[in-house]
Amino acid sequence: MRYYNWKTELLRIGLLLTAVAAVCAIFDLGLWPLFIAALLVCAWLLRNLQHLSDWLYSGVDKEPPEASGMWGQVFDVIYDMQRETTQNSAKLQAMIDYLHSSFASMSDAVVMLDPVGNIEWCNASAHDLLGLRQSDDTGRQLINLIRSPAFLRYFEAERYQTPLEMTSPVNGGLSLSVSVNFFGQRNRLLFARDVTRTHRLEKMRKDFVANVSHELRTPLTVINGYLETFSEHGGDNPRWDRAVSQMLQQSRRMHMLIQDLMLLSRLEAVPKAGDDTVISLRSLMEMIREECGSAAKGPRRIVIECDDTISIRGNANELRSAFSNLAINAARYTAENDTITLRWYRDDDHAYFEVEDTGIGIEPQYIPRLTERFYRVDQSRSLDTGGTGLGLAIVKHVLIRHRAELRIRSVPEKGSVFTCVFPRSAAVQIKTA
Repeated sequence: MRYYNWKTELLRIGLLLTAVAAVCAIFDLGLWPLFIAALLVCAWLLRNLQHLSDWLYSGVDKEPPEASGMWGQVFDVIYDMQRETTQNSAKLQAMIDYLHSSFASMSDAVVMLDPVGNIEWCNASAHDLLGLRQSDDTGRQLINLIRSPAFLRYFEAERYQTPLEMTSPVNGGLSLSVSVNFFGQRNRLLFARDVTRTHRLEKMRKDFVANVSHELRTPLTVINGYLETFSEHGGDNPRWDRAVSQMLQQSRRMHMLIQDLMLLSRLEAVPKAGDDTVISLRSLMEMIREECGSAAKGPRRIVIECDDTISIRGNANELRSAFSNLAINAARYTAENDTITLRWYRDDDHAYFEVEDTGIGIEPQYIPRLTERFYRVDQSRSLDTGGTGLGLAIVKHVLIRHRAELRIRSVPEKGSVFTCVFPRSAAVQIKTA
């Protein structure tokens, strides 16, 4: 198709008016023929403009009017664009219908929200889990329909990196995991999943561990007592003495494991620390240094760097357990004469307790799993160190109860840094005279 532009149209009209002007000059007809020709050109332009207006008003899905030159080109381009737009709209609508039908068949609740939080669409499961009806609630504010304080804080904070665990607003026996994601022009897509069964299984697991640990403690104490008696009095057969010594060692290790399991069960049962006292870090770090010296096989250089102008507010026993676990881990995974640094400091936003060592380090792929129960990077070496495999899990739960987090940095063969990051509110400024 030939391409027309304004220069082509101007040339055509200019040639027409030039020819009329030449005829007028040759036959001495004056300016009236030129004036009439100009009016005819304007009438032709207005006629094409009227055709365009009528066509657009009646719907451009009809065939475009017949026209020549640039006007015909405009009609054809608009018609082609409209056909392409119609095809794209049909594809988009088909995709939307497909997504709606997919979401509608899900057992999870799905809610689509506009940028201001109004409901645009929801599936049938949203009624069962959240009490929402598409026919009645479309266009209404979601936060006016789900009034849970925890959900309101989560939704309005717009920090959706982790899901929210909450009770269903329409069925108190259901536990939901709610996640929100942005899409498009700050539209939001909300998913709510029924995790009641998972919660029940997790509770059963925790109860089982707590009950078994409690029941094992008494018989194990009796066994441990008799083994200590046999070990102290000895016997005539060295083989029996060695066997009793090994049994006593494993019995004590099992006792430590049970103690850690019971502590972990208690930490998981209560989400927030009950005690809230001001703790001096200098004295606590001195005690931890003594414990590290006892746990390490061989001498270690233990350095304390403590900002004595600040203390920490929290549960003394829990924080001592967490900090001690980090320090003893460092002692177990360092060699003789390595350096362990215990550090306490603060910046404008947080307070930090840090344990840095110059030990064997950890490969990057293992770091995300270090706080899992019983997870060991090196099974043989971990068993030699005598740990229970629960130390970092205890640290994680203690920090969660104090609104803190554990950060780990490590370079293999160079050492590791375990940092407890507390909110600034946990640090207490000590008044000096």
